[in-house]
Amino acid sequence: MTKNLPLNKSRTLIVVGLVCTLLACSSKPASRYSQQHDSIPTRLPTAAELLEPTPKTLPPSRQGNRTYELFGRTWEVMGDARGYTETGTASWYGEKFHGHLTSNGEIYDMYAMSAAHKTLPLPTYVRVTNLNNNKSVVVRVNDRGPFHGDRIIDLSYVAAYKLGFLANGTAPVQIEALHPATDNQELATTTPIAATTTQQFYIQVHSGRDLTRLTAAAEQLTEIYQVPATTQPNNGLHRVVLGPFAEAQTNRLLQQLKADGYADVFRVSAE
Repeated sequence: MTKNLPLNKSRTLIVVGLVCTLLACSSKPASRYSQQHDSIPTRLPTAAELLEPTPKTLPPSRQGNRTYELFGRTWEVMGDARGYTETGTASWYGEKFHGHLTSNGEIYDMYAMSAAHKTLPLPTYVRVTNLNNNKSVVVRVNDRGPFHGDRIIDLSYVAAYKLGFLANGTAPVQIEALHPATDNQELATTTPIAATTTQQFYIQVHSGRDLTRLTAAAEQLTEIYQVPATTQPNNGLHRVVLGPFAEAQTNRLLQQLKADGYADVFRVSAE
């Protein structure tokens, strides 16, 4: 015969059950980053790290240059950034993202003069001028972002340090794309992106009929892994996929997903 629980213990069990239901009792990671919030590094940049890169006109990287969807929006990557200028708000990113993959498959280094932009071709060299103090810096755009509010560019820690807005976190800036004349400029700036990309892959994470649930899962994966996650129709069902990525990044992310508990993930050709 089951005994009746005391009222206060019964209420406690109900609250625990509700919390478990809301969180889906998931064992999946809350984030792929070791830090919950970004932070300033423990040391200042060295003199060598403050040196700016020499602008070059380069062909598009093999990944990170396709149209992508994120947070319910579709972003069209520019085919040619010559003549591009923009004025708006800049932010910066540092310790939390240091050592993680950028959108073009490189490793983010907060002590390198780099930046993230939503639609510039990767890579593109740009001059960023802080309109509060007229300081400027040349950076190499190799990542996607920022996706917060009206910010137009996310600068590395060292670039923000040189522009003098670390303490404020943001600053009004002007961006100017740099395209120095070189012997191979015409080839580099007019080669179609599709012609320079190698085979790419999606990573399938989930599949089913409930599109609402799968869309929510895609949004969660975007938040956790900071990569494009979308739903696609698939033989009468729908699937949640990440990507597309080049093969090397696909394989690295597959290993990370499996280590995080997504045992049934696999890659699918993007062709």
